[in-house]
Amino acid sequence: MATKDIDNVGGDTDTKTLQRFIISATKDIQLTLLMTSIQMGCKSIARAVRKAGIAGLYGLHGSENVSGDQVKKLDVLSDEIFVNCLKESHCCAVLVSEERDDPIIVEAAKAGKYCVAFDPLDGSSNIDCNVSTGTIFAIYERISASDQSPSVTDILRAGTAIVAAGYCMYGSATDLVLTFGHGVHRFTLDPTLGEFIHTQGPVKLPAKPKHIYSCNEGNYSLWDDAMRAAVDAFKHQDPPYAARYVGSMVSDVHRTLLYGGIFLYPADRKSKIGKLRVLYEGFPMAKIVEDAGGIATTGLFQGKIQRVLDLHPSNVHDRCPIILGTPSDVQRVLDVYAQVISKAATDPKPKELALA
Repeated sequence: MATKDIDNVGGDTDTKTLQRFIISATKDIQLTLLMTSIQMGCKSIARAVRKAGIAGLYGLHGSENVSGDQVKKLDVLSDEIFVNCLKESHCCAVLVSEERDDPIIVEAAKAGKYCVAFDPLDGSSNIDCNVSTGTIFAIYERISASDQSPSVTDILRAGTAIVAAGYCMYGSATDLVLTFGHGVHRFTLDPTLGEFIHTQGPVKLPAKPKHIYSCNEGNYSLWDDAMRAAVDAFKHQDPPYAARYVGSMVSDVHRTLLYGGIFLYPADRKSKIGKLRVLYEGFPMAKIVEDAGGIATTGLFQGKIQRVLDLHPSNVHDRCPIILGTPSDVQRVLDVYAQVISKAATDPKPKELALA
């Protein structure tokens, strides 16, 4: 074979798979096995999503989850896939799923030292029209002793305690984005190998980001004055920011990570504590964005501006507002809130800052 022919196939002789990356990134056997189970769950869900129409998996299951969302057939299937993969890894002590009211405490014979919170199929409300969906997860190391029964306190902790976080997006390709706290990496599923291949990393928010804001402006009239003012500023600057909103958090955050810009899901008069769940949506996405050089904040929440990862949830399905993305864009929103708070502090007849 000619040298140039060897060069043409050279990439295939040293393929960096997700498994190989995990082994090099951690010497922890249980964490390696756990990540192997997570990627298996993601592959299985990707297959189910691809076959949904053919297998009759579109449509509602006929129930609601704890958040009040209508459950789709694929929600139920994805949840069962992920729970089974994690329990059989023998590496998990506590599991929290969006689709289950209560946490799963893994029986002693199968319990390990990690806890996982996950949304098995984010964006499933769009599945029937073939819009991208995804799986989001956050991993904690349990704090209870191995000779004791694990409990929900092992996972009800601040986002700063997260060991690893990631999401898998089921779109035109199946991408898995992952951080162990020292860099964000992107892997793409090669269907011919059945393996996730390293395609980008460490991923950083672009130094010259695109001017994009991403939010559901259908809720504009329900936002507080500061949020409306901030979004108006993005729209009315010269040149104006472009609006891009899929309605699937995985898709919108993935675009923000790769292109830059800002993703906003603020609290409003209908959802005064926000809509996105802290443990399995807010925390993992905040961890990924921060590790990629961005900022993740709640905006004004519970009377003050907070970093998402500093929140301390009291319930496995707690919610919070989310504002994340390119630092300069997020800071513009925080500056508006700071001005409103400062004005309210000196106003003899202050306007109510909280949502009416």
